[in-house]
Amino acid sequence: MSLIIKNGTFVDWETLEVKRTDLTIPSSRSNQLIDAQGKLVMRSLACAHHHAYSLLARGMPAPKRTPGNFEQILKYVWWNLDSKLDHEMIRASARGTALMCAKNGVTFVIDHHSSPMAAKGSLEIISQAFKELGLGHLLCIELSDRDGAGALKAGFEESENFLKKNSPAALLGLHASFTLKDDTLEKASALMKKYKTGVHVHVAEDLIDQSECEKKYKMRVLERFQKYGFLDSAKTIFAHGVHLSEREREIFSASKAYLAVSTESNQNNRVGVFSSRNLASERIMLGTDGMHSDMLQSARAHYLQNHHTENIDLMTVYQRLRNVHAYLVKNKIPGDEGNNFVIYDYPSPTTLHSGNFLGHFFYGMASADVDTVISSGQVIIQNKKHTLVDEREILAHCQEQGERLWKEL
Repeated sequence: MSLIIKNGTFVDWETLEVKRTDLTIPSSRSNQLIDAQGKLVMRSLACAHHHAYSLLARGMPAPKRTPGNFEQILKYVWWNLDSKLDHEMIRASARGTALMCAKNGVTFVIDHHSSPMAAKGSLEIISQAFKELGLGHLLCIELSDRDGAGALKAGFEESENFLKKNSPAALLGLHASFTLKDDTLEKASALMKKYKTGVHVHVAEDLIDQSECEKKYKMRVLERFQKYGFLDSAKTIFAHGVHLSEREREIFSASKAYLAVSTESNQNNRVGVFSSRNLASERIMLGTDGMHSDMLQSARAHYLQNHHTENIDLMTVYQRLRNVHAYLVKNKIPGDEGNNFVIYDYPSPTTLHSGNFLGHFFYGMASADVDTVISSGQVIIQNKKHTLVDEREILAHCQEQGERLWKEL
C-alpha cells in the first residue's frame, strides 16, 4: 500500500533542490492520492527539546511572588506548577501539545517531562497521547533532589520501568546540576549504562548552574557530567548551554553528546544569549523548551538572534533545525523515518527556487501555511484539521484541566 502525492513542488530537505514531481510514500494504510497542485512538499519537522507538561501554563495566574531571577522563576512558577500535576492534567497537556505540534508540521517530539508528585505511569500516559495523535516521540522524566527522597525514588522507578519497556526509544531525564547530588548522579549513571541510553538534562541555562557547581564541587557543570560518563553517549542531550566556558566547549566538541538550543525561552527567562563559538555545529539542535510547538518559529528566532550576535547564516540555522534527524538515525530511534512529510499551502508573491528557498523558509513561510501532515506514512493533518481526533474535545479537555491546575497554584 502507498500514499501518492501528485503535482507538488518538492523541496529536498538535505540538498534544498526544488522540483515539480510526484512522490510515492510507503504506508501501512490503504492506498491514497493527494493532489498538491500549487503547494510545497518537504520533510516534516522535529523538536529536540520540549516540555509538554507546560501547556496548561498558558494564561495562568501570576505567581504570588514576583520572580527576581531565574532560580525564583523556577521556584515560584515551574516547580510550583509541576508539583501540582496529576495524571489527568498530564494527559491533557500531552494531547494538546501533540495536536499543536501536528498542526505546525512537527511529527516527532523529544520531550523532557516533570511531575514529581505524579511520576508513576506518567511517561506511558504521554506516550499513549502522542501515539493517539500519530506522533513519534522520545521521552524521559526528570530526576531531581529538590523535592525530597520520596519524589526522587518515584522518579527513578518510573524512569527504569519506562526504559525497560521502551529502550532504545527512551532517555534518562535529569533536571540540572544544581539540583542533583553526587549520589543521585552515580545512580543515574549506572542506570544510563544499564539500558545503554543517554541523559536529557539542562546544562548551564543560567549562571546559577555554574556558580553552584563551582562552589560545591570545584568544577564546571560539563566537567561534573563528564565525570559520570554522560558525555560518552551519543544519545545524551544537553539543553540550553548558555553559560559554557571555553574548556567546556572543548569537552562538548570532543564528546558524542548533542546540544538542544531554545532561543525564545532563554530570552523569556533573561538567562543570557547562547553562543555556538567553538562548539561542534553538527551536534547543535533546536527545541522550544515548552514555550510553544512551532519549530519554524524557533528556527526563525534562533537565526534573528544569532545572526546579530555571531553573524551566522540561514543555512547554518537550517542545518541545526535538521540535525535532530541525524540524532534519531544515529541512535536508531523509530518514528522519524523517510515517510514523514508536511505540505505547505504557501502563496508566495515571488518566485521560489533552489537558490532562494531559505529566504522563503525564514522570511515568508509560516506554520499557518501547513495544510497536510504525513507521519509514518499516515495522513494526520488534512485541510488543516487532524484526521484522528476531535480537536474541539482535546481543547475542551485542556481548558478543563487547566482550570483545575490554576486553582491549585
